[in-house]
Amino acid sequence: VQLQASGGGLVQAGGSLRLSCVASGLTFSTYHMGWFRNTPGKEQEFVASISISGERTYYANSVKGRFTISRDNAKNTVYLQMNSLKPEDAAVYYCAADRGSPTTSWRNYDYKGRGTQVTVSS
Repeated sequence: VQLQASGGGLVQAGGSLRLSCVASGLTFSTYHMGWFRNTPGKEQEFVASISISGERTYYANSVKGRFTISRDNAKNTVYLQMNSLKPEDAAVYYCAADRGSPTTSWRNYDYKGRGTQVTVSS
């Protein structure tokens, strides 16, 4: 199983980025998906998650109203649209897949991908 995140980069505060995560080696349409982020010295932080069908989405309070998670099961891809970025959003962003639920707990995810770096300049 591979989860390949991309789309990170350097953006000015107030700008936008769209992250993508392409899954392979699993039946994507049977997995709930999540996005997490990590900064040095901190634990993995939940950002957003989405149910198998895409009907249910969940967000961390810190990103609610600014970030949008979505998925395209035909493309085996989950997205994270990030708007109004702030310096505190800078982190390495990871996607993860879970059979059981769109959980907010990093530990519970069955598969976890490599991250993509997001840098926000003030």
